[in-house]
Amino acid sequence: MPELAALLFDVDGTLAETEEVHREAFNRAFAQAGLDWNWSAQLYRQLLAVTGGKERISYYIDQWGGALPAVADLEAFIAALHREKTRIYTGLVNSGQMPLRPGVRRLLAEARAAGLRLAIVTTTSPENVGALLRASLAADAEAWFEVIGAGGVVARKKPAPDIYHYTLKRLALSPEACLAFEDSENGLRSALHASVPTVVTVSEYTRDQDFSEALLVVDHLGEPGKPLSVISGDAGGSEFVDVAMLRRLHQAALRQRGR
Repeated sequence: MPELAALLFDVDGTLAETEEVHREAFNRAFAQAGLDWNWSAQLYRQLLAVTGGKERISYYIDQWGGALPAVADLEAFIAALHREKTRIYTGLVNSGQMPLRPGVRRLLAEARAAGLRLAIVTTTSPENVGALLRASLAADAEAWFEVIGAGGVVARKKPAPDIYHYTLKRLALSPEACLAFEDSENGLRSALHASVPTVVTVSEYTRDQDFSEALLVVDHLGEPGKPLSVISGDAGGSEFVDVAMLRRLHQAALRQRGR
């Protein structure tokens, strides 16, 4: 069986609880554009079923029919609106409003020390990814990740597996040599459709979704003194996710597939 070689990380909700900041940025962008839209937390939870910011705006227009100004090109209007939302979001992140989730910094450091390769696998924009990594992790954090699969580099977003296929191709690794980290059902489905075993850390907006096919589902990665809670799966009694646990989970997943 192949050894564990790389860890593939989603961003929003996985590395940090970003969704409330995204929601605030959307609402600020709407107000600046003179739109009377306001996405409540309850509505945003529904909208998160659609991956991608531009796609989410388009879906909202189709389903809720918010009042629009007279525009000749709706697609261009949505793209401009999303660019402004991204500008607002990166400004909020750069101001230090986005701490990483428990255990993320520790696990990344342990993985790098152990020689595991790292990659980002997300549908959020490269600008959003870069801002979060620099502000919340380290000035050179983007260089920690061998591949940053983000934004519109693939035609179909999660739950399609395209972003995982893109990243695996650039890593020149098989899915069996990797583990993914996701926080949403769409993310889990994307990884599993690409045959990548997956650990889920539920987030504020996703804790009630279906993660029955994940290797392990926990509330966060845990820290010494801040133990994780297991929702499903076997953490082996550990209080936090570390490289040794991930290697054990990885080999167990491969054995299960070989049956």
